[in-house]
Amino acid sequence: MQMFDFSVWVESFLPFFQTPFGIIVFIPFYALWVSFLLPGIWISMIAGAIYGTWIGSIVVFIGAFLGAEITFYLGRTLLRTWAQKRMAEFPKFQLAQQAVSREGLKLILLTRLSPAFPFSLLNFVYGLSDVRWRDYTIGLIGVLPGTILFCGLGSLAGDFMRFGAVLSGRTDTHSFVIRVVGLLATLGVVFLVTSAVRRALQESESSESS
Repeated sequence: MQMFDFSVWVESFLPFFQTPFGIIVFIPFYALWVSFLLPGIWISMIAGAIYGTWIGSIVVFIGAFLGAEITFYLGRTLLRTWAQKRMAEFPKFQLAQQAVSREGLKLILLTRLSPAFPFSLLNFVYGLSDVRWRDYTIGLIGVLPGTILFCGLGSLAGDFMRFGAVLSGRTDTHSFVIRVVGLLATLGVVFLVTSAVRRALQESESSESS
């Protein structure tokens, strides 16, 4: 029996997703994906592979924005009891919920900038907190660096599959190197922000216990 070739299946759908209608379909699909608490990293990389770094980042950000707003609303209303039980299993998120209720927009931006906090679960955490909807929405700006990073990695993965073209000179080597350096720099910024978030949460926990 011949095994199912996933790569062939993906390639057969690429022409559709690269059309304007395909983009319109991809955005709500991404929103539903994160609303069901599925990891956004991989689908962001897929978007980067399909659309490239910048268009992919725009598509992902719109989808993430819609999904975040939906999840926040559900966590604050219809699914509040379920979300509270789910968050009880994650002490780190309980701490973030308490800290965000006190610090507001500042801590929302920091936690959004750090991939150490899964995007989908954070949406429920903020829904359970006392943060204002306006601050929550503004804080979504913080996902942009991570969005660009993961879409860039997805785009770069496609380039590595065609690395022979780079070596043979059929692709602009200079642009390829710049993209790699840019992604490494973004990764360094994300790492520094993650350290800052951990310090902020530790300081918040210390101030609360004192």
